[in-house]
Amino acid sequence: MISTVSARVSRDVTPKEIRASFEFFPPKSPEADQALWSTIRRIEPLDPAFVSVTYGAGGTTRERTLDTVTRLCRETTLKPAAHFTCVGASKSDIDSTLETFIAAGVRHIVALRGDPQGGIGTNYEPHPDGYAQTSDLVAAICSKGDIEVSVSAYPEKHPESATFDSDLDALKAKIDAGATRAITQFFFDNDVYFRYLNKVRAKGITIPIVPGILPVENFLQTAQFAAKAGASIPAWFARRFDGLEQDRETRRLVAAAVAAEQVFGLLDQGVADFHFYTMNRADLAYAIAHLLGLRPASLSRAA
Repeated sequence: MISTVSARVSRDVTPKEIRASFEFFPPKSPEADQALWSTIRRIEPLDPAFVSVTYGAGGTTRERTLDTVTRLCRETTLKPAAHFTCVGASKSDIDSTLETFIAAGVRHIVALRGDPQGGIGTNYEPHPDGYAQTSDLVAAICSKGDIEVSVSAYPEKHPESATFDSDLDALKAKIDAGATRAITQFFFDNDVYFRYLNKVRAKGITIPIVPGILPVENFLQTAQFAAKAGASIPAWFARRFDGLEQDRETRRLVAAAVAAEQVFGLLDQGVADFHFYTMNRADLAYAIAHLLGLRPASLSRAA
């Protein structure tokens, strides 16, 4: 299978037609901060469509998210998108925080409801003076002026949604409120994405549905996270990592090959937008972007 991937990546691609974005999370320590900014500096020369910074449930990382996006605005050429949730906050608190982000230079928000304060698997309860659902938050953000809003989408249905139809109704409500892009939860079987895309389009939803790609650094950790997030792991995918629990170097090589296979399968079907969940590590996402034909500006000029 790796030879098949190699054959695919040897064919011509048109980098100008491919748009990649990358997601980071705010650091919790000086060491994590150094690692994050090493990743950011590695990604920056690729001139991504945007980079997003996550935001903890109930605003638990609000200050760190704000610090990160402010520094991105001030010190890089990147276009930052700040994640924003409505869990555990009143409308006035949310509006005030939004104004702070906008004043810092943020012009793109990834609007999310956020995980329940009790953690994934517990019941979600809106703040009594807050926004009840994501579509309300989207409308509030759009009322602030010229702000681009992206939202989430779930190819295998949000774990809390009763049915696929209700999940699609929630997505449509977010779009009707002003969202112009949806980024999917990660998935590992491309058929899952395309089946979902067909359902989305049949619902009359026309905005870009950008596939979220998670290069797997640690399979066991990813499997645990996927179980909580409602993302399936195909048996064939799991077999790729059999016996590699203690073999980090081989695991990384396999991870790169598997992710390359996935993105080129999507590319072969006409997908040109990709959102990479970097986990604040640049190597795998950078390698896949390179295979897609994305190059630092200096190398592009030299070519």
